[in-house]
Amino acid sequence: MLDGFKKFLLRGNVVELATAVVIGTAFTGIVTAFTEAIINPLLAMAFDADALSDATVGPFRIGLLLAAMINFLIIAAVVYFVLIFPMAKLKERMDRRRGIQPDEPAETDVEVLQDIRELLRAQQAGTAPGA
Repeated sequence: MLDGFKKFLLRGNVVELATAVVIGTAFTGIVTAFTEAIINPLLAMAFDADALSDATVGPFRIGLLLAAMINFLIIAAVVYFVLIFPMAKLKERMDRRRGIQPDEPAETDVEVLQDIRELLRAQQAGTAPGA
């Protein structure tokens, strides 16, 4: 029983997952600091966020939900535009310098079916495709 547990812990996926959680936690600090230092002051100039979180509809504090949704969208935008997008462009630029071409898009189902149709038509006509 302990041998199975040891194998489970030492499998690559578990170690990679633990590493991802640790890096993700550290990364959360960076995103939170960026959001609080730059994005939130910009939004504070536009409108009063505290008034939004205090909004209620009857007994329901709907403002808390709206504030959480807006906060999520802000954090997602920060992650994408400040980290993901620039890193993808950097990788693309580095790949071009190394002479690595982006993969050609895979053939779609429709294109495969069209090829089959053309082959069947050519077969019925008694001619080779492309002739």
